[in-house]
Amino acid sequence: MRGSVDGLGSSAPIGTMLPAVFADDDLAQRFVAGLDEVLAPILNVLDCLDSYFDPALTPVDFTQWLSTWVGAETDGTEPEARLRAAVAAAAGLHRVRGTPRGLSEAVRLAFGVEPEISESGGAAWSARPRGPVPGRPRPHLQVTLRLPDPTPADTHRLDVLVAAARPAHMPYTVTVTAAERTLER
Repeated sequence: MRGSVDGLGSSAPIGTMLPAVFADDDLAQRFVAGLDEVLAPILNVLDCLDSYFDPALTPVDFTQWLSTWVGAETDGTEPEARLRAAVAAAAGLHRVRGTPRGLSEAVRLAFGVEPEISESGGAAWSARPRGPVPGRPRPHLQVTLRLPDPTPADTHRLDVLVAAARPAHMPYTVTVTAAERTLER
C-alpha cells in the first residue's frame, strides 16, 4: 500500500521555496520540513508515475487495481507473474475478444495452460451457388482444460472466464479434467 517512507526526502523541499525573510527562521523551516515529510511520498509517486502504468514495474497492489482499469480477466488469486502478464496482455485481448484465439489466450493467462477449444462454426467460399454451409446447424462452444490438480473452483473460474470472453450469442460448455501424468523412471 502507498504510504509514508521513513527518511524519504522530498524532491522539492518547501523550505528552499520560501521568501528570503524565512530562510533563516528556524520555526518556519521546521514547520515546512514537517510538510515535506508528509508530501514526499506523493511527490515520489508523481515523479515515478509512468512506472505505475507498466505492469512489469508497478507494485503488486497497484497491478491488481490496474487490472480493473484495463478489464483484465483476473479474480485476485493469480500468482504475481500471471497477474502482471494478464494486465500487460489485456488491451491486445480486447481486440480479439470473442474469437477462438482470444478465448484461448484469456484461458492461458488465467490458468497457465493451453485449453482445447472446439466450436460449431466455420467459414468457406464457393464459386458455385447453393454450396454446403460449413459448420453445424446449432452454434456451440466446448472448452476443455487439463490441469495437474483440478478443483471445483477451477471449473467455476473457467465457466466465468468463458462466459465473459466467448461470442455473446454462443452457448457453451466447459470441462476441467486432470492432466495425464507421465511416469519418470
